[in-house]
Amino acid sequence: MSGVVKAENKDFEHVLGLIKQAQYKAASAVNSVVIDLYWQIGKYVSEKIAADGWGNSTVDSLSEYILSQEPGARGYSSQNIRRMKYFYETYKDQPEVADLLRTNTWSNNLHIINKTKTPEERRFYLELAVKEQYSARELERQLDSCYYERLKLSDGNAPSGLPARIKDAGIIRDNYMLEFLNLPESYLERDLQKAILDNLKQFILEFGCDFIFMGEEYHVQVGNHDFYIDLLFYHRGLQCLVAFELKIDEFKPEYLGKMNFYLEALDRDVKKPNENPSVGIILCKDKDNKVVEYAMNKDLSATLVAKYETELIDKNVLQAKLDELYALAEEDVEDE
Repeated sequence: MSGVVKAENKDFEHVLGLIKQAQYKAASAVNSVVIDLYWQIGKYVSEKIAADGWGNSTVDSLSEYILSQEPGARGYSSQNIRRMKYFYETYKDQPEVADLLRTNTWSNNLHIINKTKTPEERRFYLELAVKEQYSARELERQLDSCYYERLKLSDGNAPSGLPARIKDAGIIRDNYMLEFLNLPESYLERDLQKAILDNLKQFILEFGCDFIFMGEEYHVQVGNHDFYIDLLFYHRGLQCLVAFELKIDEFKPEYLGKMNFYLEALDRDVKKPNENPSVGIILCKDKDNKVVEYAMNKDLSATLVAKYETELIDKNVLQAKLDELYALAEEDVEDE
C-alpha cells in the first residue's frame, strides 16, 4: 500500500509543479506588461515636457487625475511618474536591453538606474539580477557591495592553468564581501566558520545561487587518517564539488598543498562519475598577489585564492582602482 501512496505522491508533485510553473509564467507576464506600461508613460511624459513644456505641477496634476479616476490604482504617484520618465530616458537609445528590462521587476530596475553610472554597468546588473533571480533586497546588497567593480578588478587574475569552465562561471573575484558576518575585531577560524553557517543564505548570495551547501567539517578518510574540510559545496553550473578552506591570516604557499590533497581525496572517493573534477577556494583575510603567482605558477590545481573583507569597501576607492586599471590597459594598447 505504501508503494501506491508514494507513486500517487510523485504524480501529485508533478501536477503541483505544473501549477507552480504556470504561476511563475503568469507573474512574469504581468511584470512584463507593467514594465511596458511604465515605459510608455515615461515616454509620453518625457516627450510632453520636451514639446509642450510640461513642468512638475503638470506631472503632479496628472498623478492626481489618474488616482481620482482609478482610486485603487497603485504606483502612479507623481514621484513614480518622474521615475518612469527617467527610466525611459535612461534606456531609450538602448533597444538591446529591452528584454532584460521586462524580465526585471520595477524595484530592481529602479535600484539599477539609481546606483549605476554607465550603460555597461547597468547591463551587467540587469543580466546578473536575471541570472541569479535576485529579489530587490538581494540586488541592492550587491550594488552596495560594488559587485561590478570587484569582478572587473579580478579579471585576468585567475591562474593561467585554470580550466575555462571555472573562469567562465563567474566565481573568480579577488575580494568577497562578508560584512554581514558582523565579526569582532579579533576572531578565530572557528568563529569565522560559525558566522558563515549562521548567515549561509547571504554567503551563498555573495558567491552565487548555483552553490548548494553539503556540509561543514566534511569528513574524508585517506588510509588510516581522518581529515576535515572546512566547508563543502556543490556547484550546479560547474557540476562539481567545491571545497572551502577558511583562513584568518594572509595566504601561505603551504595552504595550496593542503587544498590539493583535499581535492584529490574528493575526486577519488566522493565525486560521482558524471561530475567534473573538484574545485578548491582558499578564502584568506589577506594575500600577496606575487606570492600567489609564485605558488600557483607550475601547479595544475583547480584552486582559487581569494581574500575576504569584513567591511564594505568605499565605491569611490574601487572606482579609482578600476579607472587606473583601464588607463594601464590603454597604455598597453598604445605601446603595441
